[in-house]
Amino acid sequence: SLLVLPPLSIPASCEGGSQRPPASADPVGACARRCPRFICTPRRAAERRMSEQGKGSASTSAAAPAPGSDTYKGWLFKWTNYLKGYQRRWFVLSNGLLSYYRTQAEMAHTCRGTINLATAHIDTEDACNIVLSSGGRTYHLKASTEVERQRWVTALELAKAKAIRMMNDQSDDSGDEEPASQSDRSEIQGTLKTLVSKLDDLSTCNDLIAKHGAALQRSLSELEGLRVPVEGGEKIKAVNERATLFRITSNAMINACRDFLDLAETHSRRWQRALQYEREQRTHLEETIEQLAKQHNSLERAWREAPVLSASTPKGSERPLKEEASDEDEDTEYFDAMEDSPAFITVTLKDLHAHCYPHTSTLSQVSPSCNDLSGKELQPRRQRRTHIPDKPNYSLNLWSIMKNCIGKELSKIPMPVNFNEPLSMLQRLTEDLEYHELLDKAARCDSSLEQMCLVAAFSVSSYSTTVYRTAKPFNPLLGETYELDRLEEFGYRSLCEQVSHHPPAAAHHVISQRGWTLWQEITIASKFRGKYLSIMPLGAIHLQFHSSGNHYVWRKVTSTVHNIIVGKLWIDQSGEIEIVNHRTKDTCQLKFSPYSYFSREVPRKVTGVVADSGGQAHYILSGTWDDKIESAKIIQSSRGGSGSEGKQKTVYQTLSPKLLWKKYPLPENAENMYYFSALALTLNEQEDGVGLTDSRLRPDQRLMEAGRWDEANTEKQRLEEKQRAVRRRREGQTVGCKLEYEGYQPLWFHQRRNSITGETNFVYKGGYWESKERQDWSMCPEIF
Repeated sequence: SLLVLPPLSIPASCEGGSQRPPASADPVGACARRCPRFICTPRRAAERRMSEQGKGSASTSAAAPAPGSDTYKGWLFKWTNYLKGYQRRWFVLSNGLLSYYRTQAEMAHTCRGTINLATAHIDTEDACNIVLSSGGRTYHLKASTEVERQRWVTALELAKAKAIRMMNDQSDDSGDEEPASQSDRSEIQGTLKTLVSKLDDLSTCNDLIAKHGAALQRSLSELEGLRVPVEGGEKIKAVNERATLFRITSNAMINACRDFLDLAETHSRRWQRALQYEREQRTHLEETIEQLAKQHNSLERAWREAPVLSASTPKGSERPLKEEASDEDEDTEYFDAMEDSPAFITVTLKDLHAHCYPHTSTLSQVSPSCNDLSGKELQPRRQRRTHIPDKPNYSLNLWSIMKNCIGKELSKIPMPVNFNEPLSMLQRLTEDLEYHELLDKAARCDSSLEQMCLVAAFSVSSYSTTVYRTAKPFNPLLGETYELDRLEEFGYRSLCEQVSHHPPAAAHHVISQRGWTLWQEITIASKFRGKYLSIMPLGAIHLQFHSSGNHYVWRKVTSTVHNIIVGKLWIDQSGEIEIVNHRTKDTCQLKFSPYSYFSREVPRKVTGVVADSGGQAHYILSGTWDDKIESAKIIQSSRGGSGSEGKQKTVYQTLSPKLLWKKYPLPENAENMYYFSALALTLNEQEDGVGLTDSRLRPDQRLMEAGRWDEANTEKQRLEEKQRAVRRRREGQTVGCKLEYEGYQPLWFHQRRNSITGETNFVYKGGYWESKERQDWSMCPEIF
């Protein structure tokens, strides 16, 4: 019973799938014609699609099991779900267990599932289908031909009978205790030592038999050649002596073999039971780990989608959960999913240099050169507001307004304030500075590559405020401005101005006493496509650090608002960002993965690679645009295998990732305050001394924030008509004077050609903050 039969070699048709079905073979169509129970269902439709795959793919056949064979392998089609239908899988039947893999290469590292045949029920739906039921789960398998199906059924029935027989033998054994106690382990070790000693005795006896047997053979040969009777007697005596020695040695060997056999028979069942127990434990652990992985994935999704607001979890409307594809989800890849992954794979190694990165901090240390913000932050000198009036519960039919606007620019659609939030686009643009401390920290970095990581995290952080913000900001009036003076609290000043109305464009300039300046001109191009709204920000963002002179340039990705007509609105970001340091030529490639119902990737995923001027990668960035970004230092890279699209992937070995940015939790009651962040709540707060064109002074926006939406709609129409009248008057004056119309000239910004990008855009020309100190706003137009 100790003997283990070696697996027989399987023909190439089984291992490699070289045999192809005949051209007329239709594994599903033939079954349909022969089986009257074949009806049209979604799964049947998938089977018909599967048959087309089987015609052009490698054979799904497997060799018939030879007598005594313990292993059977081959290709079968396995039903996964109603979206993917039947998928081709590599099945291995061994020791009463049926395991399956996506490819033969996966046998070395990833098993997709295992079925214990001892407790499984084997059934056949039609001439090509096999149905296995085990542990409350049902597996639908399909062979390419009826003959192939019969071979598998025969192999499965034999394996099941053998597994049941082995289970019964184990139950008949009186020693039913699990070999997990210390005494059992000691006994097994002692038995193994005894067996080793007996095996050594057999080896010694074998050597003696070989030696004496050779001598006996020589003596017999000499005996045959003798002719003298006297000598014959002596030789016969010698033969007898050697034969006696041979007999004694043989008896000793036989006795040793008998002892070995008795000992093996005594303990063989115990060892088989121990081995089977360990196999069951392994299978149970695999199933448990798989289930835990699924539960972890579901809990993580549920946490991200949860609308319940707690002290640490932001509340808010969210896009719908990605529906589970089927109740049988073992095809979900938790270890090596590659379908939507970037063109690189990371392998995290243990960081040998231990650092302490406090979990409560928004920023983590990238290196000693990027240390803390001088140990403390300046405390705000004025108390900012922490709430605004709750949003009124007004209902409005969006389709009645949007149905005639398909294909038009968003800025040209007359929208009531019911779809707005009480902030202007200039204030939304200023929200990019919510995580300005990332730039404060980057300004103190000595390494340009580490500085690039923080700049990349800052570029991603600006999207975190959009995840729940499905309302539309107010379109700024031409000449409207917005200032954010945080010089005393955080060391920076920000100014925005609407420099163009068609197309709408805003210029933004920020200067910080902590070593950086940021400026941008953003033009919003938007299209309503019926089911979704695409918002494409055009224009470059410039960031320059004073001490090093590093000049970074990047552009924003596309934002998409889904479920415009039916369902709950949700926002997605997709596209790529390339950040370039024009002084050192370092680059960072960031990819915002679009949401896909069929993707297994984490929603809102962002990945990136930071490389030097020579193209060598130094850091891997990963995270989500609504939660956090981490960086991992690359210590080694190599070319990996081809991915699902045939592209060769680069394998990066990295140290443990370090947290760069973490989103702040939303304030309490945020769901009733337009899901504003703590910064957004303060943006429309009234302040003294601001310019006469500041967004805080816009009456329709102020009325909407107070909940007086009917009055806000009336005021909004008045302001828009006033703006159109001013434009007609300005254009009419220029025509009447026969002057060339040069268009509107902004007050605080002027156009200049950028030497780096070659583009002509609006940059700050100065004078605003000096006018604020003098409180001289005589140059400001009356737009409200």
